[in-house]
Formats: sequence, structure tokens, C-alpha cells
Amino acid sequence: MRWWDLERVMELEEELFPEDAWSRGMFWSELAHARGRDATRHYVVAEDGPRLAGYAGLAVVDRTGDVQTIAAARDHWGTGLGARLLTDLLTAATAFECREVLLEVRVDNARAQRLYERFGFEPIGIRKGYYQPGNVDALVMRLADPATASAATASAATIANGEPTANTANTANTASTANTASTAHTANPANPATSVQGTETHG
Repeated sequence: MRWWDLERVMELEEELFPEDAWSRGMFWSELAHARGRDATRHYVVAEDGPRLAGYAGLAVVDRTGDVQTIAAARDHWGTGLGARLLTDLLTAATAFECREVLLEVRVDNARAQRLYERFGFEPIGIRKGYYQPGNVDALVMRLADPATASAATASAATIANGEPTANTANTANTASTANTASTAHTANPANPATSVQGTETHG
């Protein structure tokens, strides 16, 4: 994800998360930490031709990854896009040498929870009233040792409607579409040479 993606990202963000959408400033703040040798963020978008099909982001603090957001446009639900985006984040977590990856998901979002469970995430707690203003609780989930788990992520991703996928760790600004097993405009801060929320997870 780069600054020029933000207009389309905000359109999808406000459509999918009308009650608790991130502001443009929040995305700018995240991207400010996604470049350079000391980067602690990894954000990626997926495109279907000229339109944005989805996006995802990971934050890293002290070798713990936190899935900040995963979003897939409604017409891409059930296509495996969410799984491909999550695979990309876990690949980045492995590059960051994360020992674990955490995320929060709405307790009423069973579809997203099933996706995370397929990747090995396990529930570890509840955060009361985490999603505001709806006052909806968040289920906290944890994936231990993503480096070990990442070897199985491609296989796990194929479970989503039986649609095969591929590793989505592409170089920055690679042209691709959401209908292929890839994503676009990847910014991998774990590798400065490459430069640098459907499924609902707002971290």
C-alpha cells in the first residue's frame, strides 16, 4: 500500500466498516512506519483491474505481530482473497522474525473467525466493547510461531471455496489482479530493497 492508494482504500474502508472506519490520518500514520530500515509496518493492497479489491496491514512490536486490518470487497467474499491477504501478512511476520501474531475480530463475525482458525489462530480472550460505537466485543486470537505456521499457509488458503492460491509476497508496485493468486502494491518493510480490514479485523 502506498499513499496514492489511500483514496480507494478509504472508499472501501467506509463501505465495509461504517461504524468504526479508520480515518485517513490513521492510515497515513501506519504508512509512515512502513518504509526504511526501522520499519515496523507491512501494508498491501489487492487490485481487480483498476479497482481496489482489498487491503491488509500488519504491525510489529518486539517480535510480536498484530494484524491491524484485513478487508475484502463484498463481491470478492468467498473467492479466497481474504486468505491470500492473510498469507501475505504471515509471510511478512516471518520476515520480521515474529514469535507470535495476534489479532482482534468481532465476536459476531463467524466467517472471519473460521478463516483465522484455518490458519492456526486460537482464541485467547475477549476485549469488552472493543468495537465502538456499537459496543461490540472483540475476540482476541493468537498464532504461535508464524515461521513454522507459514509453511502451511498456502495449503490453508486453498480451503477457501476450494480456490487455489499462491504466496503473495510480491515486490513493490507489482501489477496484478485480485482474480489471480497475487496482490499488488506490496510494501515489505522487512526487506527495504522492495521499498515500502468481508473479513474484518481492526487492531
